Amino acid sequence: MNEAVRGCDTEATEGQPWRDHCATLLSRASGRLKTHGGLHVEKQQREQAARFRALHESGVFVIPNVWDGASAAIMARLGFKALATSSAACAATLGKLDGEVTREEALVHAQLIVSVSECPVAADLENGFGHAPETVAETIRLATAAGLVGGSIEDATGDPRAPIYEFEHAVERVTAAVEESHREPSHFVLTARAENFLHGRPDLDDTVRRLQAFEQAGADVLFAPGLPDLAAVRTVCSALKKPVNFMIGMRGTSFAVADLAAAGVRRISLSTSLYRAAMTGLLSAAHEISERGTFSYVESIVSGGELGQYLRPPT
Repeated sequence: MNEAVRGCDTEATEGQPWRDHCATLLSRASGRLKTHGGLHVEKQQREQAARFRALHESGVFVIPNVWDGASAAIMARLGFKALATSSAACAATLGKLDGEVTREEALVHAQLIVSVSECPVAADLENGFGHAPETVAETIRLATAAGLVGGSIEDATGDPRAPIYEFEHAVERVTAAVEESHREPSHFVLTARAENFLHGRPDLDDTVRRLQAFEQAGADVLFAPGLPDLAAVRTVCSALKKPVNFMIGMRGTSFAVADLAAAGVRRISLSTSLYRAAMTGLLSAAHEISERGTFSYVESIVSGGELGQYLRPPT
């Protein structure tokens, strides 16, 4: 288990508020853990980082976005080789909307996923939780200390009046993230995201220009969520040398693995689609109960014993 997570489990019960305590642990961990088994944790993290990098070099793979311990354990038992968080799914577990989660909340959530999985874990780090390049670098440092081996930084500002960072500033932010991510021996795998298509700016030329600049700055993976068709995917992939991530989850543009591989994609993330699929089942059952007073959904749900098989650690 990640040492900072263990600290949350034990010391926080002695009176210090749980969230404040975990934030304090994250700050302390920014220099890397060296005590109470920290060397073992660091070695394990290096091994996971190496496995994560190798996945990007071995062909296309799917990285599911999970939101709690159960979803993380199930995806690992089903054979997925790496896991990712989702900012929107993380926020939903806290009863919030995407973009409302603090950096501390996001990293504590990511630590939970790390603590229950032997898989490499990457995180959706939004815009790095701040505009300044220095803040982005600090976020990468804390993400590494939290046990993560990868994460994404986007060029979306969070401000609807100016939703995308100016080009030069966007590149400066990625450059700062790269410098911090490659500082550690484990080599944190940094994904740089160009968000034009999610924010009413369907400019493929500008998107490619940004991704090429992020690649030149040293980003390990490039990502333009919301690409409208396979032709756009091919254009992006052919313009870059580093691995490209494609996001599943949007209706009409969630293409098959084989088609994305043929277009040049190396990694396929699932955004909030698995979380929304789970919530679809919840809503269906709740509507049946509240509107009809029946419980037919129990006839088709997974049994407790079967679910337990996924959650039980492999022997």
